[in-house]
Amino acid sequence: NVPIFDTIEKTVTVGGDRIPIDGVISLGEGGNYSANEKEQDLFPRRRFFEEITDTFVKCDRVVPVFNDKHLGPVWSDAKWMYDRALQLNIPFMAGSSLPVTFRTPEISVPMGCQIEEAVAIGYSKLDAYGCHTLESLQCLVERREGGETGVRWVQCLQGEAMWNAVDQGLVRKDLITAALSAIPSDKKGPPAMRANPQAALFLFQYNDGLLGSVLMLPATAGAISVALKIKGQPQPLATWFEERKEPSFPHFAYLMKAIERFIHSGRPSYPVERTLLISGILDRALTSRYEEQRRLMTPELAIHYQPTNYPHAPQPDL
Repeated sequence: NVPIFDTIEKTVTVGGDRIPIDGVISLGEGGNYSANEKEQDLFPRRRFFEEITDTFVKCDRVVPVFNDKHLGPVWSDAKWMYDRALQLNIPFMAGSSLPVTFRTPEISVPMGCQIEEAVAIGYSKLDAYGCHTLESLQCLVERREGGETGVRWVQCLQGEAMWNAVDQGLVRKDLITAALSAIPSDKKGPPAMRANPQAALFLFQYNDGLLGSVLMLPATAGAISVALKIKGQPQPLATWFEERKEPSFPHFAYLMKAIERFIHSGRPSYPVERTLLISGILDRALTSRYEEQRRLMTPELAIHYQPTNYPHAPQPDL
């Protein structure tokens, strides 16, 4: 008995002339949409958000809005959505389910610690799963000393340039090994990473000097993991961000818990700026790839925020 409407305005007003709902969940990706020259799927997230917020203005009421996955997908859309939420004082939250999913093994990343380097392993399409991989990494590195201050530059490397960066030590091999080792064997494909023309390396330097690296390894990795080197700890910390199928994809239940808390309280369970930042990193990485892998300076990504201690899904007691 859930009503279905043919416009966003009618949905938000439940067919009336006021807003009787407590919140909005916007999933702007169903259907068949084209891709641009950078291979970004042009999902209508901005259009959905614009129509939602136009209804808020028309009816003179705002309610919390959750946007599924990253903003955008292009940076201009992501920034417009964020600025629009600020302008209208709309409680706004977004992102992937993976920051709140199960982590195997459980690792402790203390708030305020000093992180020396961070590496993530991702899989599948660069746009669709690059956002999940970046947000998995970001939900850990944002906990470092000083909080988040944004990203100075972004670059995407492929082919020989990618593996030269690894061989020359630009990306720490022990962190790559640790991140790969965290992925269970049934989630791995052939080990011949270097022969895969679809593999890509997202490199980005934060404004505080931390280097972030994301190795997208379709066909080699079938899961997402992150490895960190924390100052004073001799061994890297690494964990697998699980995407469980049974029973009924439970990691999405933990995302729904975060959204439910947000809608009840009017306060995001974790900062939307995290998703804004990874949206910008991903857009700039795909732009770098399209522009012959050149390094892009990113003053627009000087995004500051403080992390929260929102919990992720707990491992069951053994």
